[in-house]
Amino acid sequence: MGGYTYIMTNKPFGVLYIGVTADLARIQAHREGRGSSFARRWDCKRLVLIERHDRIEDAILREKRLKDWNRVWKCRLIAEANPNWDDLWETING
Repeated sequence: MGGYTYIMTNKPFGVLYIGVTADLARIQAHREGRGSSFARRWDCKRLVLIERHDRIEDAILREKRLKDWNRVWKCRLIAEANPNWDDLWETING
C-alpha cells in the first residue's frame, strides 16, 4: 500500500506542518479544521508539497527525515517544487 508525505502551511513561508497519510482525505480533514491540533491551531490549510511513495513505510521514513531538516531546507524544498507556494489541493484533487 502506498502513501504520501505532505507539507501544509498557513501562508507562504509561514508555519509548516509535515504529515504522512495513505488516504488523501486526511489532507481534506486538515483543510476543514479536523486534522491535527497543531495544524488547526496554526490554520495550516494550504497544501504546498506532496510526494507519492509506493510503500507507506517509505512515506513514514520520508516524513521523519523531513521533520529533522532545518527550516531553510524545508522552505527551499517547497520553493523548488512550488515556487509560488500555491495551494496544490485543487491541482491534485480537481
